[in-house]
Amino acid sequence: MNPDIIYPSQYDRFTVYLKNVVKNPFIEIGEDTILHDFRHDPLEWEKTSVLYHYPKVNADHLKIGKFCSIGAGAKFLFNAANHTMHSLSSYPFPVLNAQWDVPGLKTTDAWDNHGDILVGNDVWIGFEALILAGVTIGDGAIIGARAVVTRDVPPYTIVGGVPAKAIRKRFDDATIAELRNLQWWNWPKERIRRAIPAIQSGDLEALKKS
Repeated sequence: MNPDIIYPSQYDRFTVYLKNVVKNPFIEIGEDTILHDFRHDPLEWEKTSVLYHYPKVNADHLKIGKFCSIGAGAKFLFNAANHTMHSLSSYPFPVLNAQWDVPGLKTTDAWDNHGDILVGNDVWIGFEALILAGVTIGDGAIIGARAVVTRDVPPYTIVGGVPAKAIRKRFDDATIAELRNLQWWNWPKERIRRAIPAIQSGDLEALKKS
């Protein structure tokens, strides 16, 4: 992939290489990961889809691996969207402390910090899925349309629903182990190019020989 290319196809302005769109240093996108958004300008993805992300306050990160496919409307909801569950009230007094002037209150006391959002490689995130703070999605997983992902997703597992639950594994355990060991997404580009027929046909033995 040419590092300067934004649009993979000259005929399509809905699909972008996300790595070449993102500017925020707290958002890390792997090579060849694509976003398709037919409703919003994909160049504005950081504003429309990475929500309540205030890294200068929380130092939280979004990390997405290589060769992922992200559908229109999929969103990543960060820690500042939370309200603390430890307080006797969910009201965000610390955020509004300029009005209350209570000594010792910090802005971050208003919410519970669940951590970063981590997405592996070769993950497909479907239309309008919602990924919450603190979630890790394993390599090869598939997130169904409009799923609300509140917990970690194992590698090569399909999840869906509200809240998202495992539907099934994509392959048997032996095949998943082989794919995780091969990590084809880290191969040199020419080797990946040669391996595409094996990948597309589902031929694991041919992939191993690529």
